Amino acid sequence: MRCPYCQHEDTQVMDTRASDEGDSIRRRRRCNHCDKRFTTYERIELAMPVIVKKNGSRSEFEPAKLRGSLMLALRKRPVSADAVDAAIHRIEEKLLSSGEREINSGQIGELVMRELKRLDKIAYIRFASVYRSFEDVAEFRDAVDAIDEVDSERQPAAAAREKRSG
Repeated sequence: MRCPYCQHEDTQVMDTRASDEGDSIRRRRRCNHCDKRFTTYERIELAMPVIVKKNGSRSEFEPAKLRGSLMLALRKRPVSADAVDAAIHRIEEKLLSSGEREINSGQIGELVMRELKRLDKIAYIRFASVYRSFEDVAEFRDAVDAIDEVDSERQPAAAAREKRSG
């Protein structure tokens, strides 16, 4: 760490403490050249990836846009605000844990669709119809059939679990 007084690079850590909130570390340092003391702070820097849109333009990730898309699909559906918050949190975690500096907007759309399928099947179909630009009723039918297939695969497993526990 460079000394802010003399710009010398040889400094020594005298004391290290976590902040009261636990979100940073405070280090008390002493310059070995000019003997002055100063304090530094270490904080975690979480950076969401930059969104690369279909046209190639780039924009910052905006949680408000994500919430708006989810809320539009979930309009007048019986889904709690806590469930929406949890879905947004899961999407943000996946974006952060990807470690990517840039992410394709299509990948975010797929994450949103996965969460909507989990939250509410009607909202999922609403979002998918716009996101995938359905052209006709057959595409709606295919999306509904895909949900039915997933549900029918889950039902035997759920019934087996109920038998074992009941």
